[in-house]
Amino acid sequence: MVERKSTGSGPSAWDAALRLLGARARSRQEMQDRLVAREFPPDEIERTMTRLDEWKLLDDEEFAQQWVRSRSATSQRGRLALKRELRTKGIDDDVAAQALETIDAEAEREIAYSLAEKKLTFDADDLADPAVRAKAYRRLTGALGRRGYPPDVITSVVKDVIAARRDAVD
Repeated sequence: MVERKSTGSGPSAWDAALRLLGARARSRQEMQDRLVAREFPPDEIERTMTRLDEWKLLDDEEFAQQWVRSRSATSQRGRLALKRELRTKGIDDDVAAQALETIDAEAEREIAYSLAEKKLTFDADDLADPAVRAKAYRRLTGALGRRGYPPDVITSVVKDVIAARRDAVD
């Protein structure tokens, strides 16, 4: 038997939930929010959430693990940005912390280094000027900070990238 909205038209909350999960995994809170935004009746949302749980289609721990793996690799996000993103998805801080522990510190540093290298627009000659070096340092630390990298990674990476560019021989 197919459940329908109380208005009698349109897809059921269950159908909508399955479509949302077909696009990508969702956290419990994210699913709840999306169904509420679609204006399904509260009792239908509750039944749908219960059914999703029974079918084990919502798992915040697995969602957090997948989110961290995907976003750290493809979007070049640091652990602080990922923590913020997980919080907006309704993931508990303890669950988020467990997922973030899976990030390899060296891999995170390599991604940050690659990103900083791409963003550094000054050549070795320009970086000989202390004022230009300071400007480059500010720009790179800001870029990496906005991507959510921890301060110790930012400081280390930016110093190394600038030093490597200064040492580069054209």
